[in-house]
Amino acid sequence: MKLHDCWNHIGIWGNRSCGELGQAVHCRNCPVYSSAAATLLDREIDPDYLAQSAQSIRAERQTTTRDTDSVVIFRIGAEWLALPATVFQEVCALRPIHSLPHRRNGTVLGIANVRGSLLVCVSLHALLGIDKAPAANGAQRRLVHERLLVTCREGERLVFPVDEIHGIHRFRPEQLGEAPATVAKSTATYTRAMLPWQDKAVGVLDEQLLFYSLNKSLA
Repeated sequence: MKLHDCWNHIGIWGNRSCGELGQAVHCRNCPVYSSAAATLLDREIDPDYLAQSAQSIRAERQTTTRDTDSVVIFRIGAEWLALPATVFQEVCALRPIHSLPHRRNGTVLGIANVRGSLLVCVSLHALLGIDKAPAANGAQRRLVHERLLVTCREGERLVFPVDEIHGIHRFRPEQLGEAPATVAKSTATYTRAMLPWQDKAVGVLDEQLLFYSLNKSLA
């Protein structure tokens, strides 16, 4: 169907020589333009178009596997670790941690004030047996900041300091591999898999076992 598209020639999208523009201001306000739109809507559908649409509907859809898991990657000492993104509430700047009286458990550092709430601060350094080693060479060449990570699992909120945080990383489950024998025994206890990331191997922690141990240390 061929329309007389005067709007593209003498109308608003053309040379604007149409005598009706003085009153209509814009082609959208012209009855010729409205009539052409109605004609397009009322036209019979091309049989070829119907056939192509039917073939497209019948065709088998090609689906691709999408990322199904996401973790937050962070560094403690020389170890890059990860926990499911769902357990994290926020990342905040390092702040004073006030020790608790009569607490000799190295895992419990004390309490920290986060947005007016006093939250128990724990040490993954101590729980996982990771030395507070200096940052790797790559981290030394760039500016890094310690952070506090605020977590919430089953209604229990805890915070723990990390030496560096990368942020959220999405991955496919088939990318996970087994933890190598070279992983320290204390860390391996809490590591359920290894995730390749950039040029590093990230230990994906077992959040259920980790938080069970952390809550046990608070008892």
